[in-house]
Amino acid sequence: MKRYLLLAFVILLGLSLKVSLLVLNVFPFNADEAVVGLMARHILAGEKPIFFYGQAYMGSLDAFLVAFFFKAFGQSVFGIRLVQVILYLLTILTGFWVGYQFFGSFRAGLIATLLLAIPPVNTTLYTTVSLGGYGEALLIGNLILITTFYLLKYSEASSEISFRVSKSGGEADTEVNRASGMRTFRLGSHSVILWLLWGFLCGFGLWVNGLTMVYSVPAGIGILLRTFRIKNLRIITWRITLVLVGLLVGSFPWWFFAFQNGLGSLIHELFGAAVAVEREPFWLRTINHMVYFVVLGLPAAIGLRPPWDVFWLGLPLIPFTLLLWGKIFWDWIRSPRSFQVKVIEGVIFTFILGFVFTSFGVDPSGRYFLPVWLVLSLMGGKVLDEWGKKKPAYLSLAGLIALFNLWGNLQCTASNPPGLTTQFYAPARVDMGDMPEVIQYLRENGELRGYTNYWVAYPLAFLTHEEIIFSPRFPYHPDLRYTRRDDRYPLYTQMVEESDKVALITTRNPALDQKLRSLLQERKILWNEKQIGDFVIYYNLSNPIRIVDFEKLFIQTDSAQ
Repeated sequence: MKRYLLLAFVILLGLSLKVSLLVLNVFPFNADEAVVGLMARHILAGEKPIFFYGQAYMGSLDAFLVAFFFKAFGQSVFGIRLVQVILYLLTILTGFWVGYQFFGSFRAGLIATLLLAIPPVNTTLYTTVSLGGYGEALLIGNLILITTFYLLKYSEASSEISFRVSKSGGEADTEVNRASGMRTFRLGSHSVILWLLWGFLCGFGLWVNGLTMVYSVPAGIGILLRTFRIKNLRIITWRITLVLVGLLVGSFPWWFFAFQNGLGSLIHELFGAAVAVEREPFWLRTINHMVYFVVLGLPAAIGLRPPWDVFWLGLPLIPFTLLLWGKIFWDWIRSPRSFQVKVIEGVIFTFILGFVFTSFGVDPSGRYFLPVWLVLSLMGGKVLDEWGKKKPAYLSLAGLIALFNLWGNLQCTASNPPGLTTQFYAPARVDMGDMPEVIQYLRENGELRGYTNYWVAYPLAFLTHEEIIFSPRFPYHPDLRYTRRDDRYPLYTQMVEESDKVALITTRNPALDQKLRSLLQERKILWNEKQIGDFVIYYNLSNPIRIVDFEKLFIQTDSAQ
């Protein structure tokens, strides 16, 4: 009982960190989070989106969960984040379960839980602010690992297995012949459920967020290797059939969308079409991704820097933290590891392959690195537990890592704006603290329709309950690159195009301001202008302008970056 009370206390620490940061309001509300909220609102109105608006590699599960909370507690930014907090608490709890089962040590699981409860800034950020399915991906990943553990455990129980179905048809038996003697156990309904569940989780994860493949791929390889060692075709066929059934059921929304829109485009999205901005040869891109991983991504994952900028966090503790992680990793490599534990290593290996060889490697900001901290926490739990068996004082080193992580969180909290922001692209990092004044000014002047960029349009729509609708057809890049992918909900653009009165809003983009002023003068359109913080508002236009009037001013691209 004392052990589980200690576990509850550690989880409570994680909850306290989340609640404190939310109360301090250090997470700016941005467009990706607003899209989740808008999707949830539309779900309550009867829509059934399959994927995140405009990005067919993240399913709409997050929006459906938010819709449930909106129904229960009302529509607010807090409701969106409450879902993420609950998901991460479940991730911490299942993370303990993974450590406890894979390493056979309560203390190893507890140390991993502490590191998950007080994580680096990167993990704190992306498990509090919603981007459409990353919190769900972490939880599903843990469930895949847990299910994998039990399946591998059963597979390791024997070297020779024979299979038969009882005459009643109600249960399947296996006879296990070990060197130590004969032992019989049943693969009845509970085993069928396990194989179906594993397939379902992998398929469901594929729809929810493709990031779950870093769990399902190594887990699947591990299970296949164990299964094919049985050398019994009927058992192999039985298991593969169950997995495929579960996989198809779990990924049904994914296949349904593929049937409607084409499988090729969906796979293209799954492997990074939304961020495919690189034009270099493949080999050069691969080298660049390796550099991004080592120089930018990994430091963000372990808390050396925030994901949105390049400066040191917890500088006085960095040398000690790096030495500690280096020693943990060295001892992990040198220690004997079971086949199940190697599946955990496979998560990191699969992630590195995916990051280096797909278009996602162009973005080392940090959100894709969330599974890395889970694996590092598990590694830390295992190694520190071993050290603690030799000298209990070594267990305090887990506290050093947690202290370093906490320092980084507090350091970023003290610098607000930007606070803990998901906006890693500096030119688009708008101070959203001025948004209430912008909304009030638009209402006072009757400007309820218009054009702006992606980072303004969707927060504006959500915060005004879709009273004020602006189409995201302006670029936010200083070089005026624009992609139609920013137009995630075309109905808004249709509403703006049909309006007789439109306003324009730009943010931190002098080149765009110059182009728009020249266009208005060329069209002999009179206007008033107001600057509020980072926002420049063009209003009271004597004649409305349309997309066809200004679209040729921008550089069109296919990527969302």
